[in-house]
Amino acid sequence: MVARVTTVAFEGTNVLDIDVQVQMSNGLPKFNLVGLPDKAVGESRERVRAALFALGLALPSKHIAVNLAPADVLKEGSHFDLPIALALLAAMGVLPLEEIAHYTALGELALDGALSPVAGVLPAAVTASAAGRGLICPEKNGGEAVWAGELEVLAAPSLLALINHFKGTQVLGRPVAQLQSDEPGSYADLRDIKGQEVAKRALEVAAAGGHNLLMIGPPGSGKSMLAARLPGILPPLGADEALDVSMIHSLAGLLDEGKLLRRRPFRDPHHSASLPSLVGGGMKAKPGEISLAHNGVLFLDELPEFQRATLEALRQPLETGRAVVSRANHHVTYPARVQLIAAMNPCRCGHLDDPSRTCGRAPKCAGDYQARISGPLFDRIDCHVEVPAVSAADLSLPPPREDSSIVAARVAEARAIQAARYKALSNDNKTLPPVRTNSQADGELLEQVAAPDQAGRALLTQAAEQMKLSARGYHRVLRVARTLADLAGAEAVTRTHIAEALSYRRLNLGK
Repeated sequence: MVARVTTVAFEGTNVLDIDVQVQMSNGLPKFNLVGLPDKAVGESRERVRAALFALGLALPSKHIAVNLAPADVLKEGSHFDLPIALALLAAMGVLPLEEIAHYTALGELALDGALSPVAGVLPAAVTASAAGRGLICPEKNGGEAVWAGELEVLAAPSLLALINHFKGTQVLGRPVAQLQSDEPGSYADLRDIKGQEVAKRALEVAAAGGHNLLMIGPPGSGKSMLAARLPGILPPLGADEALDVSMIHSLAGLLDEGKLLRRRPFRDPHHSASLPSLVGGGMKAKPGEISLAHNGVLFLDELPEFQRATLEALRQPLETGRAVVSRANHHVTYPARVQLIAAMNPCRCGHLDDPSRTCGRAPKCAGDYQARISGPLFDRIDCHVEVPAVSAADLSLPPPREDSSIVAARVAEARAIQAARYKALSNDNKTLPPVRTNSQADGELLEQVAAPDQAGRALLTQAAEQMKLSARGYHRVLRVARTLADLAGAEAVTRTHIAEALSYRRLNLGK
């Protein structure tokens, strides 16, 4: 007889069903584990053996073969401990085989039989729900598993609790769905920033339309402070957005106690970050920072200090909204629809516009420093804004009247206008791709929603010729202009909106 238990393997966001098969036969006592396991899976034998011993159970003196099918898929992770243990218990007659066959199981076993949390429970639960199966997982992962739907979830603290549940001596209740807190007071407030009204306006525009933003200014001008206050004016995640983001964080093992995310992610990797850590990859092709920031913000401070190859690898994800990690035997794709916020000094010393502090190599040093960022990457950033040094007079002023809540209300209103517009258009044309913000509109859809009036088109045409705008830059000006119109509550894009959008194009500092 072969005992079978279903578990999962992960290839990016794809979840593959894995059939754990256990057969006990006469022969020399041996415990073989086959099916292309990695080292963590291979070590499951000792964890399972110790966990059963802690429960007073011993493996029979037989030849035990454990096969993880399909055999040509690499099995990675410690979550195979629990399904292997359940299949062994079923083969030994401790658990009813016909009952555990209706579940997908994953979890890591401690030596005393306790179940430790593992990564990927939320996407595994979604897959199990679609297949009409229940889910068995560690107790600390139960809060995320129940978000997958009305599937039966058994979140057990230990292997003993699972055995007692199936024997009827203990009942495991349904876990309670958990949400991370989203208290407004936990965000940094825009009232903390004095001066920089142009930069604040650009930040509001970027938040309203989901646009990429580059801030250029000397050290201490407030670039990082502005970026840190962006999450406080962004609207909370929608239900489907929260599920998408939480699935990625679940795969990375970053869901705090299995609580579903409510805040938009804000990721700010150091400029020493490697290419795999930023875009994704490594031995197990894990999601990178750009995927962990999906539906949120990726903040790159000191942009020219990042490695050139790392920055160039961002170009495709920023354009397509997905990060593809290619390996010799498979390709892994992670969603990466992010809002890029970047900050940089105008030159290496940072004081290009200060005559008393500028180095003797200016303006060549500024050109060399800014040349570390390629033109195509600059072109993918919708808004470029100068953040000048703050004067002592500005610092002595009282705090601004507008706090983050006032700006957030305007941003939410503009986003609501966009959501209603694109929902109506998608209802009329089912072939349109899903769009939520103006930054995602492209092609005919962009021409339809952001077509300027005659004066605005004339200004845009003239500016495109004089500023040598590429086709991508031309369309990004239209997107920003559409957002400016939404913030103003205007139906049409006018010359005024085009003019302000053009003012946010690339700064030619030091040239």
